[in-house]
Amino acid sequence: MVDLTEQEKTAIRAAMKPVAELMEEIGWDKRLADLSEAHVLTLIEVAVEGFQDAMRTQAGTDDMEVPF
Repeated sequence: MVDLTEQEKTAIRAAMKPVAELMEEIGWDKRLADLSEAHVLTLIEVAVEGFQDAMRTQAGTDDMEVPF
């Protein structure tokens, strides 16, 4: 496991909301093994996007440029 910063932990928590919203559409009663490939890929995309959005918000910028 990676040693996460507090900022990253906060971003992960923020990513839970969009993932939960998608799971509401898919159905909480479905096992991960029963999801289609498209559903799993969408869940991953939503989680990553939620994480990235939260990190940008915490950084105080919407600039997509790498700062170096």
